[in-house]
Amino acid sequence: MVYAVVELGGNQLIIEPGKFYDVNYMHASPGDIINLNRVLLVAQSNNFSIGRPCLNNVIVKARVLRHLKGKKVTIFKVKPKKNSRVKIGHRQKLTRIFVEKIL
Repeated sequence: MVYAVVELGGNQLIIEPGKFYDVNYMHASPGDIINLNRVLLVAQSNNFSIGRPCLNNVIVKARVLRHLKGKKVTIFKVKPKKNSRVKIGHRQKLTRIFVEKIL
């Protein structure tokens, strides 16, 4: 089993080849192949490679499948005794990527 820890969009993800992940919005068209080069760790069976901070010789190839929006989050702010109420909704823009291989 091969997996890697990748830093992407300010978040760290544990990824495996052949699976898809929803990450923060990326400026790439659906169908594009992107290289994720901020690889922090790679594990192959019992062999671990840890970068300080990144591994320079490892690249993860991923394909952009589509862009979508996350679940709606409702923010409701109340200031007591001031009769102030604010209701705001937010949907995060996401990009679905499919990890093809870890090189």
